[in-house]
Amino acid sequence: MLILIMTLVLIFHRVENRLQNVERQFKELNSAMEKLTQKLQFQDKALEKLMGEDEMWIYLLEDRFTSVEINLFYSYVSEMLCCLHSCVRAELPDLAGGLPTLASVMRRKGKNQRIRLVWEAVLEMLGMQEGDVLALCTFFIIHWSEAQYYPANQRQMYTSDISMMITKVVKNQILRQSLLCAVQVVETRRAQTDPKKIATLVQK
Repeated sequence: MLILIMTLVLIFHRVENRLQNVERQFKELNSAMEKLTQKLQFQDKALEKLMGEDEMWIYLLEDRFTSVEINLFYSYVSEMLCCLHSCVRAELPDLAGGLPTLASVMRRKGKNQRIRLVWEAVLEMLGMQEGDVLALCTFFIIHWSEAQYYPANQRQMYTSDISMMITKVVKNQILRQSLLCAVQVVETRRAQTDPKKIATLVQK
């Protein structure tokens, strides 16, 4: 009888150990599955973003804009990018000498946390996203060699409502939204420095 009890106890311990091993393996598998799920979700988002960027590049390279449209958009894009660069440098006076261009800011923000935090704060202040900057830079890179800069008074000769033109002409959603953001920032900052426009806004 004693031998039978000892045998049953031994079997019970073995079963218990196996259950513990199964439970441990299950936890490990569950953890691995969660990590894999997160990785797949990240890759899915990255792929979706990449496809959107590729779509925008293809759209821009198809050259669907007239020369006047390119010049108008280019003018706003140029001012927007200059504005972004100036705002970042203004917040980092001690580093301004090492940030001579917007490209230098974009390169260094990945390695310098202080620059990155200022970059993010400036984007938020301007009401823009990282993707907007990418879209505007893409447009700039493709068209800078052929485009002509139009100052504000010359732009008014071609259109009285640039936002409506962008909405009508630009079919790519990413580029359209980014250009509208650029126009908003440029026009807002111009109104802040133009007494006549300030008076008009107050009257409205």
